[in-house]
Amino acid sequence: MIGLPAAHATTFCTQNLLPPATDLQSPTKGPKPGRPLENRLFKAYTYNMHNYSDNTAAASGIAFRGCFTAIITPFTADGSRIDTAALARQIAHQAAGGVTGIVVSGTTGESPTLSEAEYGQLLAEAVRIARPLKLIVIAGTGSNSTHHAVHLQKLAKTAGADATLSVNPYYNKPGQEGMYRHFMMQADASDLPVMLYNIPGRSAVALTTDTIERLAAHPNIRAIKEATGSTDSASEIIMRCPSLSLLSGDDSMTLPFMSVGGKGVVSVVSNVLPEKMSQLCAAILAGRMADALKLHQQIYSFSRAMFVETNPIPVKAAMKLIGLDSGAMRLPMTEARADTVTKVTAALAELGIKPASGGFVESKPGSVRQSV
Repeated sequence: MIGLPAAHATTFCTQNLLPPATDLQSPTKGPKPGRPLENRLFKAYTYNMHNYSDNTAAASGIAFRGCFTAIITPFTADGSRIDTAALARQIAHQAAGGVTGIVVSGTTGESPTLSEAEYGQLLAEAVRIARPLKLIVIAGTGSNSTHHAVHLQKLAKTAGADATLSVNPYYNKPGQEGMYRHFMMQADASDLPVMLYNIPGRSAVALTTDTIERLAAHPNIRAIKEATGSTDSASEIIMRCPSLSLLSGDDSMTLPFMSVGGKGVVSVVSNVLPEKMSQLCAAILAGRMADALKLHQQIYSFSRAMFVETNPIPVKAAMKLIGLDSGAMRLPMTEARADTVTKVTAALAELGIKPASGGFVESKPGSVRQSV
């Protein structure tokens, strides 16, 4: 599920973890002594203000094209902290691989296990690190509580995100009108572009094309991550909603979806293979279909290996193998089974990638403990 569960709906402001909106809108107020999380957010925001004089204009002009990595959240080995030094290395890995942007605190980022304080810190750190690297930062802001989704939408704006990704409300199974009103209220909450996330396999409800077409009339709803696995569904959305950029929500469906007019992918595989996934998207967008087919076939086995257990278990195992993550998961997710590690190792070997000889070295400075 994207964003945070409703159980974490206590706002930053009531916990004094975020400054009032007036403080963030006025960089002259400055950071506050003894309030490190607030200061991190302030620094991220003022960086945007100094380097992008009109952040809203910059965000509204972003193109949802190419590869966006649904980035994992790196934890220390015991899972108690977010390892911000590892996060910086992972984001640098993405930039070096040529991805368009990153999605922070999605399902792949174990969003349901993050406290609200951690969510804010993770997003602020991602913005701070990614901005100089010219990466678009999309914040997961989904919730099955509309009130909470609206809150997260505002928080993403405050933290300096460029856009948001919002999943179908999960578990409580609203109807089409309920989902329409939910997403419209969220889109009204800030001027950030919104990417819808249609994934009935996790949310138990699917947006119909009729509802997506209604939502596409909102000027802030700019894209959709389509994870139905149906090329027919993708084709219909693309034909009926020309104002929306459609991105595949499944790595192995990137070529099929883009061949009927999709613009890219929100990728799990690119955590490990950012260059390959970026090259795949670029080849399709340039009409080099023979090159695209070759790349698709090269990474297909690895793409399938990333889902032999529930995401993000296999991708975290892969990132540990290549030395970019501790591999730690938070319950109810568990670390990869031995047979999963064997399959992931074999899939990496097919690509000529060997496990890192030194393994992963945990970064103790700059990590923040989970609040319980």
